[in-house]
Amino acid sequence: MAQSAVPRKMSRDELTLVIVIALGSFMAGLDATIVNIALPSIAQYFAISTVMVSWVLTAYLIILVSLLLAASRLGDMKGYRTVFLGGFLLFTAGSVLCGLSPSIEFLILSRMVQATGAAGISAVGAAMVTTVLAPSLRGQALGIVAMFAMLGAALGPVAGGFLTSLLSWQYIFFVNLPVGMAAILLGMRLIPHIPPAAPDSRIDLPGVLLIFVALGSLIIGLTSIQGHAPITGAIALLLSGIVWILFIVQERRSPTPLINPGLFSNRNYSFQSVVIMLVQMTIAGVMVIMPFYLEIVRMIPTDHAGSILLALPVGMILTAPLAGKISDAIGTKTPILTGLIIAAAALFLLSTLSAGTGIGHIVIYLFLFGAGTGIAFSPLSSAVMGECTAEDRGTTSGLVRVMTNLGSSLGVAMVMLVGTIAAGPKLALYSAHLIDGAEMVSAFRAAFLFCMALAILGLLLMLAVRGREPAGDLEYSEGIW
Repeated sequence: MAQSAVPRKMSRDELTLVIVIALGSFMAGLDATIVNIALPSIAQYFAISTVMVSWVLTAYLIILVSLLLAASRLGDMKGYRTVFLGGFLLFTAGSVLCGLSPSIEFLILSRMVQATGAAGISAVGAAMVTTVLAPSLRGQALGIVAMFAMLGAALGPVAGGFLTSLLSWQYIFFVNLPVGMAAILLGMRLIPHIPPAAPDSRIDLPGVLLIFVALGSLIIGLTSIQGHAPITGAIALLLSGIVWILFIVQERRSPTPLINPGLFSNRNYSFQSVVIMLVQMTIAGVMVIMPFYLEIVRMIPTDHAGSILLALPVGMILTAPLAGKISDAIGTKTPILTGLIIAAAALFLLSTLSAGTGIGHIVIYLFLFGAGTGIAFSPLSSAVMGECTAEDRGTTSGLVRVMTNLGSSLGVAMVMLVGTIAAGPKLALYSAHLIDGAEMVSAFRAAFLFCMALAILGLLLMLAVRGREPAGDLEYSEGIW
């Protein structure tokens, strides 16, 4: 039986190292949201259509998600430090190329370079934290990493709007240069050289190709089915389903799979990985539907609506590091359950919103939802990382990022679909300006109830997870510090 963890503070060196690793999560979170607000300016600059400029986002997401598992396997083979620093260098170089792009085609290609680097940064971050720090510090450290990711995502729209308005859209990419260079220099100095976990392993290239097609067609399908090409979207989703089956077959047959199939025989590992995706689906769903409620029903200007939405990431930022630290002392299951209960309750409160709900109530509900997801997310990451062996840490770290990004894509698509179905004929009437936006409230309520159902499903899965005692430092034998 593992020794109970004795809570302690991280040393200065440990904290500095975690912050360097967290800078990668910060940049990933920032870059995921900073570009969106500048898309109209980019379209105008290059004189292109909305469909064409959307590929600035779509191409980035496809490459990022598709390469996460390959990057994590490369980390197991070549060392996490090498992949992390190499990823940061590629990401920074890609950012500069984006800012210097003379054409939309060059910008999209540069975004693909940027995404390749981002995959390296994101894939091995949790693996480095798990490998370098003692188990009794794992939740605390992953909480800090999660906080930085949420901070980046929260600041993205604000920073993007400010830089685009004050300077130009190019500076939303140039802003990555000083942060990237600082992270590379600090990382070279502070990240220890750790022997590769699986130096004799190989990358499953057929698996990489299959997951690229599966995820790419999934993202294209989810994007298209919500727009003006539902048939194209349906075909892409069907193709994705077929290729996912081929990917599973390939992983079971490959001597060096991207994902070790044996990990999923562990119920805790499987269920908690799914819960990560469900939590991210609720976050993405609320973030995409809430602006429509604020602007359509409440008639709140866009800039003011953005300020109200900040209540959600603020709740996450304030709770994630604390939840991680608590989970180091008492185990992960209780904080996860607590967070999911708070999130589900907050989503129920959001489902009661009407045309007359006060702004103060809306802010409180969003803050509670952010707090609940923040409490759950850090211990979830720690729990999944704690279920794998040292040889599978890179793979698991990449899988966590895949489930997170997949949750974001599915959350946006599913919540918008539920809202559209619930609106029914009213959607056409609203578009034709024949009804008031307040009559669309039922559609938003349905969307929030759908998110609540996802949180409850996550809660049920967590109840089936066997609780584990907190890991003590006696388990830790690397002796990095």
